[in-house]
Amino acid sequence: EHRNMSAVRLIAKMPTIAANSYKYLIGQPYVYPRNNLSYVANFMHMMFSVPKKEYQFNETAIKALEIMLILHADHEQNASTSTVRLAGSSQAHPFSCVAGGIATLWGPGHGGANEAVIRMLQQIGEPKNIPLYIKRFKDKKDPTRLMGFGHRVYKNYDPRAKIIRNVCHTLLQELDATQQPLFEVAMELERIALSEDYFIERKLYPNVDFYSGMIMSALGLPLNMFTVMFAVARTVGWIAQWTEMMEAPDMRIGRPR
Repeated sequence: EHRNMSAVRLIAKMPTIAANSYKYLIGQPYVYPRNNLSYVANFMHMMFSVPKKEYQFNETAIKALEIMLILHADHEQNASTSTVRLAGSSQAHPFSCVAGGIATLWGPGHGGANEAVIRMLQQIGEPKNIPLYIKRFKDKKDPTRLMGFGHRVYKNYDPRAKIIRNVCHTLLQELDATQQPLFEVAMELERIALSEDYFIERKLYPNVDFYSGMIMSALGLPLNMFTVMFAVARTVGWIAQWTEMMEAPDMRIGRPR
């Protein structure tokens, strides 16, 4: 019963903490949560509403963020999830275990993947610069990397990308973000990756980070909030993994070798 209560509190409180950190960052007053809203609508209300003005909800944006959070909730034994399980194996408090997961996710090698996608698009600048960028990427002597393509786990197409791609395109069209150079670059990169033999042979398809980065950018989130959004989503998975481990009859303290 205590574990279940802790799980609910953590999952419920994480969007409030995330939204408060964002409001503090931009110098706006905190917005209290509303119990009459859905999880994602409440999160967006706390993030983007301001006093003295009624917040206008965008159903497409809510749906896009909801799907993004679901797809990022859990993804086998990645670094942050393993950290939460290892900390929990010592019977540490669940809030401490999740804090350990957040610390691990904070590293650019883990939680910064979708942030790296936007930085790459900004570096390319315009669609006309893509051929030169790809030429540098193909040069083995050049350190240039193509962010948001391929995946260590999926040797073929990232199944999460299929789901989030349609949502991402719908959101961009509704917000008319397709007129912005950043998204024009992203769409041209996507077209090349899905059609050119070089990318198809190497299974370098756009992954979930490629699309989630664009969704968060379209919603107006700054880059330093991307990992925070990731943490909100991943808290559900961390808690599920922690609960599973704590309920195992043979649970013992972790001792990696």
